[in-house]
Amino acid sequence: MSGGTQRVATVEARDEAAPDIALITLRLPTPAPVPPPGSHLDVTVRLPGGDETRSYSLVDLGHDGLLRIAVRRRRDGRGGSVWMHSLTPGDEVQVAGPVDEFPLNPGSAPSVLLAAGIGITPVLGLARALRSRSSDYRIVYAGRSCEHMAFAQELEAAHPGLVTLAESTRGGRVSPAEVVAGVPRGGVLYVCGPMGLLRDVRQVWQQEGRSPADLRFETFGTSGDHPARPYQVTVERLGVTVQVPVGTSMLDALQAAGVEIMYDCLRGECGLCRVRILESDGPVDHRDVFLSPRQRAEGRQMCACVSRIAGHGVTIDC
Repeated sequence: MSGGTQRVATVEARDEAAPDIALITLRLPTPAPVPPPGSHLDVTVRLPGGDETRSYSLVDLGHDGLLRIAVRRRRDGRGGSVWMHSLTPGDEVQVAGPVDEFPLNPGSAPSVLLAAGIGITPVLGLARALRSRSSDYRIVYAGRSCEHMAFAQELEAAHPGLVTLAESTRGGRVSPAEVVAGVPRGGVLYVCGPMGLLRDVRQVWQQEGRSPADLRFETFGTSGDHPARPYQVTVERLGVTVQVPVGTSMLDALQAAGVEIMYDCLRGECGLCRVRILESDGPVDHRDVFLSPRQRAEGRQMCACVSRIAGHGVTIDC
């Protein structure tokens, strides 16, 4: 979703929050008001094929009129994160927002915040807001190791005794079933992490009969179950076949070929860009959070904005 009117922001500083994670501080022409917790900023990134918009959650480490975003470098991505990592102090970027699409629930229900990897960025602000409310909350943060987990020390210092670090290199694993079981009935679970984690948590949540309104999630797309590889997509009724290279979505490749597809969120959430699969020589690497487990298992449709084919080609109708 667009953040509205674009403004020019100046890069004030670029620091390393963790290996391959840049903390970029932006200054607007006038001091930014305090954004709601969980907000993100839409940034125009410069790519060889043209400008595109990327959404980055705002890092809440205290407000001083500046805006901070954390960006993980994705070497198999579409180039946006690499461009962001190339920024230096004094550079100017087009931004829009902040956009509040991951808000806290009203009221004082007990809460669990689950973050994985770069998904910690919106959780910082949510946790700060829950602490200011004197709410009942706890935080589960999963990552490779403490050294690779951005803001882990800041989080533990700000929320003593309330943070669980699950470090995979030390045998720590997040069990969606255990996380859901740890949310009191009527409590709220906030999740930000890879698509696979969100899918697993949502499945357990549904199986336990929990209220859909009490599961809140923020996505960061393009993380799948299979390594990204190039493939081709054929739109049978139009007689169009195009290549989908690594770093390009099916939606982008089809649009570049003049095939019109409805879309909105570009994050695998709204389902507007769903296409019908007629034939595929490989499994669908579903990277959305829109389709149900049954729909994914059937393999008859996919969200063109984020999902891929783990094979050489697919024939679709759209």
